Amino acid sequence: MRRFQSRIDTNAADYKENYAAMTARLAEFHARQHAARYERPQRDLDRLARQNKLGVRERLKLLLDPGTPFLEFSTLAACREYDGEVPGAGVVTGIGIVQGREVAIHANDASVKGGAWYPLSAKKIIRLLDVALENRLPVVHICDSAGGFLPLQRGVFPDRYLGGRVFRNQVQLSKMGVPQIAVVGGHCTAGGAYVPALSDYNVIIEGTGAIFLGGPPLVKAATGEEVGVQELGGAVMHTSVSGTADYRASSEQHAFSLAREIVGQWKRPAKTVIETAPIEDPFYDPKELYGIIPKDRKTNFDMREIIARIVDGSRFHEYQPDYGTTIVCGFAHIWGYKVGILANNGVLFNDSSLKSAHFMQLCNQNRTPLVFFQNITGYMVGRQYEERGITKDGAKMLMAQGGSVVPKFTVIANASFGAGNYGMCGRAWDARTLFMWPQAEIGVMGAEQAANTLADVKIRQLMREGKTLTEAEIAAIREPVLESYKRDIEAYTSTSELWDDGILDPVDTRNALGMSISAALNAPIETPPHYGIFRM
Repeated sequence: MRRFQSRIDTNAADYKENYAAMTARLAEFHARQHAARYERPQRDLDRLARQNKLGVRERLKLLLDPGTPFLEFSTLAACREYDGEVPGAGVVTGIGIVQGREVAIHANDASVKGGAWYPLSAKKIIRLLDVALENRLPVVHICDSAGGFLPLQRGVFPDRYLGGRVFRNQVQLSKMGVPQIAVVGGHCTAGGAYVPALSDYNVIIEGTGAIFLGGPPLVKAATGEEVGVQELGGAVMHTSVSGTADYRASSEQHAFSLAREIVGQWKRPAKTVIETAPIEDPFYDPKELYGIIPKDRKTNFDMREIIARIVDGSRFHEYQPDYGTTIVCGFAHIWGYKVGILANNGVLFNDSSLKSAHFMQLCNQNRTPLVFFQNITGYMVGRQYEERGITKDGAKMLMAQGGSVVPKFTVIANASFGAGNYGMCGRAWDARTLFMWPQAEIGVMGAEQAANTLADVKIRQLMREGKTLTEAEIAAIREPVLESYKRDIEAYTSTSELWDDGILDPVDTRNALGMSISAALNAPIETPPHYGIFRM
């Protein structure tokens, strides 16, 4: 593969303006991320200290192999919900290394509402277990939860993809022979009691850990029986009487030492073999991404310049470079793994849709994972394009993408609008991981188009009623719609709602993709692909 020849002038005024704008955005992002991870009311920290508990990130340090990376998911989940009082949705999830093995980790954060499950807490845990299922990753559960948050129970309990899906996914993992271990460092109440019960192994910490379907207050209310926490569901009872727990630990350090020892006995999976090459750092400095990404989202930029600062050696073999030029397709390596890359350089036309479909078929033919870099306003509209069959050509792209059997990974690098989100492997299309950059936006259409459309509907309605509107009155209708829509399509809204797996600093994209690809190879790649009908 040849090294890409960059045309970026790092001394240019627009580069420097872009760099300054992105640096400011990232300062805000890192401040928000730090607050979600570490900043808690002192009363909550004091409560953990009184209970002789470590914080969730201290527990992760005891679990993970020293010096190894942890790919955390959705750090800013729920950042725009629950009045901002449930940072990270009260749970930490991600992929880490324990005893040299890649594992999925679900850890309740007891410093947030006692680790209670809010609707987005359940969604975040389910997403983590979906990742484990897709990639055949063993799971470590760090359990410390007050149970479902009762005032919002309708969003936690009854539906298919709410709390019950957590336990369903645990059962599916067990059916597949994927091991799970739970470390019980606090209360596991009500449905949460099933997390350790459905795990292959569990460790419970004496004095702080407890497992019960109903805690002492509920037992008293239901039966009149008065019983203490330790008698009802403590470590001694469950390890010596009920058999619900396997190992009694005397401290947090002891518990995680036992957990690491158990994980170290698990069989290492034979990873799926794909084409690899020696790992090279990008030839071009990844921090140059800050100056390449325009401060104005509507300004065009060449996605090849993005690719060059993420892939190994900045080497890229472009496929059909002179055809369907609004999509860039080609082969590269990330962390040594060969990948097929699709990156938007404009709206999707007939030729770019067909080029994409063909390229994805080639990648499936030679078992090459797919990486999508989205900067897309959608498929082209208009009479001449409908006559050429843009809808059916777009459908071919969807059919090739949805029928792919190789692992898929997506980065929303700028815009993600309309059906282009689908063709480029948006959330609904089974990317193994999907990340966003902080300036990115996602929605049915851009904010200005949506505001104009919605405002025009209201204006026509008023005009039919015989009302004549001044420019100021029209602006008064349009501007609130515009401001509301702008907020709805921001990256922070997406990540709050778990429409992605987290916002990334662009320079972290390469490592996030490398870890994602490595984790995906724990699962086999089906062959051959199973495509549906291509409308010709």
